[in-house]
Amino acid sequence: MATIKEALDSIMGIDGAQCCAVVDSSSGMMLGNAGSGMDIEIAAAGNTEVMRAKLKTMKALGLNDSIEDMLITLGNAYHILRPMAKQEGVFVYAVLDKAKSNLAMARRKIAEVEKELTF
Repeated sequence: MATIKEALDSIMGIDGAQCCAVVDSSSGMMLGNAGSGMDIEIAAAGNTEVMRAKLKTMKALGLNDSIEDMLITLGNAYHILRPMAKQEGVFVYAVLDKAKSNLAMARRKIAEVEKELTF
């Protein structure tokens, strides 16, 4: 079991991690954040809209499934959004430097962190 701070510290230990947050998708507000390099508050709020849009589309399509994670690949960074299985409406958000990170290892670590996160 990990607290939000412990979870964020663990994500920041991933090679290439720039910043991360735990986000309440009903409000777009952060429950905690770590790192620097961008305005994480704006990024969290904006990615809340991404999460909501995907869930709305899944519902419209009648998909009886859940999101494991979402990956947004930019020129210089990976943005990973991972909904919490145990806490509906909350997701883990991480930004990684594309040149310094291993995407497969990062996704695996974020999945482990999400499973251990409690609050």
